[in-house]
Amino acid sequence: MGLIGLGRLGSVYAQNLARRIPETRLVAVADIAASVAKRIAEEHDVPRWYTDPLDLLADQQVDAVAIVTPTSTHRSLTIASLKRGKPTFCEKPPALSLDDAVAMRDAAAAASVPLHVGFMRRFDTGYAAAKRHVQGGTIGRVVVFKSSSRDPYPPSVEYANPASSGGLLVDMGIHDFDLAKWFMGPVASVHAVGGTLAYPELGAVGDIDNAVVSLQFDNGTLGVVDLSRNGVYGYDITTDLLGTSGTLRVGYLRETPLLRLTAEGVTHDTVPYFMQRFDTAYVAQLRDFAKAVLDARAPSVTIEDGIEALEICLAATASQKTGRPVALAEVSRAATSHPDARPSP
Repeated sequence: MGLIGLGRLGSVYAQNLARRIPETRLVAVADIAASVAKRIAEEHDVPRWYTDPLDLLADQQVDAVAIVTPTSTHRSLTIASLKRGKPTFCEKPPALSLDDAVAMRDAAAAASVPLHVGFMRRFDTGYAAAKRHVQGGTIGRVVVFKSSSRDPYPPSVEYANPASSGGLLVDMGIHDFDLAKWFMGPVASVHAVGGTLAYPELGAVGDIDNAVVSLQFDNGTLGVVDLSRNGVYGYDITTDLLGTSGTLRVGYLRETPLLRLTAEGVTHDTVPYFMQRFDTAYVAQLRDFAKAVLDARAPSVTIEDGIEALEICLAATASQKTGRPVALAEVSRAATSHPDARPSP
């Protein structure tokens, strides 16, 4: 494996690929910061490090590639990897626009090379169990999807800038929107409200820090997603699936199974951040990718999944900016009518 991008999440991927997945050997890393690339390579006994991602892609010892760089770079790096015939794992969101995501899909099809998009929540034990229960009819027909994602603090202003990340509804919301589609089926329309309510500095780059999104699915069922950058008490990720015969609730807030009972009250700790909450899920999704490459099978999560989730993100972003409901068909039409849009394979 070769790994491109060694930031906050990329450093986690480096450890997983080098130490925790028996099917992979991390042989090369790349980051534009030479000191970071050198340090990560030394920490994990990686034989080669690069500052130019294209040098890593040209490395003949790299069989497959994981791309964990800013979203604005995903299209160019993914297509370059696919053109070199390397099975590619690309972190979410796949791209900032549908045109870019479709170009990635076309490149994968043209090269006949697998392209996996990173939606790690599907590999979390709780979400995976909930999927099995829904498919097995445990709670009857699911009629309401409710998901909440709250970060304990905001990212850097540089990271939050929609020009590189897509903004809150794309970068953060895409996880919840992918789950909504995974559990409930296609989304027909969305209505989003949001604002920069806690961190004015995010507004300076055009991002928001809180949003509530209502969803209506093609089959008439309903959904709601709330996103927040100021869940100061901890990393709080929960999903409720309300069915005609019962309800499933996925998620937890207490990290350590310990209650402190004192005269001042009863307290417990909370999940610190995404690295702890989804630690095993990150390992499981990379291992699934590696096994798919070795077994020559299709990825479990495809670029089509990424495109469908991105459509919901972009519709929600348009709704939040215009103040009106937006049908998913509007977003799809806008992409396919764009002069740079490419036809589906």
